[in-house]
Amino acid sequence: MTPKELAGALKRQLNPKRAKWQKPAVLVRALGLRRGQMVAEIGAGPGYFTPRLARAVGPSGHVFAVDPEAAMLDVLRTRLARAGVKNVTPVLSRDDDPLLPRGRCQVAIIINAYHHIHGAPAFLRRLAAELPRGARVINVDWNEDSEFGPPPRRRIPRTRFLRDARRAGLRLVADRKLLPHQYFLELRRGQ
Repeated sequence: MTPKELAGALKRQLNPKRAKWQKPAVLVRALGLRRGQMVAEIGAGPGYFTPRLARAVGPSGHVFAVDPEAAMLDVLRTRLARAGVKNVTPVLSRDDDPLLPRGRCQVAIIINAYHHIHGAPAFLRRLAAELPRGARVINVDWNEDSEFGPPPRRRIPRTRFLRDARRAGLRLVADRKLLPHQYFLELRRGQ
């Protein structure tokens, strides 16, 4: 990621106007996180959601903030230190592997990131394999027909994500209409 690309991504991801359409408080409540849980945030970027997730799981819980860009994780570390957030571990992932501790995260959350993952189906299979049985995976990404968001050619349609998820051993348990421009899919790793 070039410095110019990083600056553009940070401007988009940390824009204060994002709260209007992303509805972070509504989204985090809908995740149904509990105190003490271990959570993986896939595609954490500079940490728009990270501090919110860390608060939701409380000091006895933990968030693994996963991103493939070292520069993004540097920004995330700085933001977490400023905010005094201590229950987060930044994880530099690979394109084909989130590099999570095996069997420890009860929930994996992917927000606005699946369409950015190179080799996303293989990555999702590896992610599912690293989660314990019964773990939840939440994917929030752009509706195909929304006039807002990335160009249509960059989006992953709900049906394509669900096909990838089935092949990864995940089954759909909820499809919620929470957000104006995005789908919210909750899946569970097979028993």
